[in-house]
Amino acid sequence: MRPLFHPAIEDVRPEAILHALSDPARAAIFASIMRAGCVEACASVSKLGDRVIPKSSLSSHIKVLREAGLIRSERHGVEMRNHTRWDEVEARFPGLIAAIVNAYAGT
Repeated sequence: MRPLFHPAIEDVRPEAILHALSDPARAAIFASIMRAGCVEACASVSKLGDRVIPKSSLSSHIKVLREAGLIRSERHGVEMRNHTRWDEVEARFPGLIAAIVNAYAGT
């Protein structure tokens, strides 16, 4: 299996975060992972309201979030565990993620 790419926190760019969270589905997936702390099954974040994100789209969304530095994914057997890098990103860009998540909550 190919190794997963996780940027060092020094390499995380605000424009990558903005791009990753510009898609409402990715923002909702990220918010679900934040609420859960650690998501053990990607299927648990695949349901958004009354629709289900197809597995291929979900994998793509997770990859964008991971490569933007917002989440860390770890393989455990056949499942992928995802958790946020909130503390790291918050230390580097104070208030950025909260502002974006709150903007979605206000709409």
